[in-house]
Amino acid sequence: MLTLVVLVRFRTGAAIARLAGRVSSRGWVQGLVAAPLWLLILSALEIPASLLGHRLSLHFGLSIEGWPAWWMDWLKSTVLTLLLGVLVLGILYRLMRRSPRRWWLWFWAFTVPVVVLLTFVAPLIVDPLFNHFTPLANTDPALVEQLERVAARGGLQIPPDRIFLMDASRRFTGANAYVTGLGASKRIVVWDTTIRIETPNEILFTYGHEQGHYVLHHIAKGIAFSAVVIFVFYWIAFRLMRWLVRTRAAGWGIDAVESWSSLGLALLLATVLGFLAEPIANTFSRSIEHQADVYGQEVIHGLVPDAQAATVSSFCSDALVWLDDPGPNRFVEFWSYSHPSTEERAEFAAHYDPWLPGRTPKYFSK
Repeated sequence: MLTLVVLVRFRTGAAIARLAGRVSSRGWVQGLVAAPLWLLILSALEIPASLLGHRLSLHFGLSIEGWPAWWMDWLKSTVLTLLLGVLVLGILYRLMRRSPRRWWLWFWAFTVPVVVLLTFVAPLIVDPLFNHFTPLANTDPALVEQLERVAARGGLQIPPDRIFLMDASRRFTGANAYVTGLGASKRIVVWDTTIRIETPNEILFTYGHEQGHYVLHHIAKGIAFSAVVIFVFYWIAFRLMRWLVRTRAAGWGIDAVESWSSLGLALLLATVLGFLAEPIANTFSRSIEHQADVYGQEVIHGLVPDAQAATVSSFCSDALVWLDDPGPNRFVEFWSYSHPSTEERAEFAAHYDPWLPGRTPKYFSK
């Protein structure tokens, strides 16, 4: 954010806009110059922290990915960012020129379908660019039988071809699983490291947790929640953009809101507002993760000898592998944690037994 402030104040946007203007007088062609340059600047700004993060992951054994493979992943991510970013920014500035007072609303109307589309295509097109996915039934049919017991307990018929094994061990040493996709692309993905690290009972809980996301429609709910948050923050960005251009444009070399010279300012606002939106998104995420924890513990009741112990053990073993801080600072957790802390999750699981007399399960009947 500070670097973007400096770039805006020193009229970098104006210099890039002049360069784009020398290439062509057409706005969309100018965008093909200005947008990639700014996106590459953003990517370059992220490199030092990313390099340090990977170096630390290697040092502490969280990653085993070599530097050539890491750089290849970075290159793929950068290319995808450029392709999507240039398209999105081109449409944004087109809307700014067409509707100076309502562009934020039209851009929101464009953003929401794009989010839905990306959610659908990501597991089909994007994810395979970085990892290899194999139907779990092809590699561990015995485990699939156990997982089908969990699915049946939840009254589900999740086709085995919707459960995938991901070759995470090429990069990471920790365990994980997740739900991704939408509609026909919706699937449950289990890391191969999870099968190596967790006990069979822990795996059943991990799967049950992800099945909870699947059953409780958390992806669809997340998209709906994001649409509301994006609507509000787009309006804020619109108001701030107009005010800053009106009061500071001359000093920053910005001709108008809809000029490509304002792109650096737009990216600065997106970065700042994205940072401020983090606790809102993470509060919602922690809520649905807790729901999935409850569902996961309930769905394995009767399928494992002690559902509480299996759940607590799963949380603790994963935290040990990832070198997680079990009890982080409350403010840090509020702002940046997408899941409740390990301490909170384990404490809840250890005392949650809705099958005791006088208690009622949330998602299942006794």
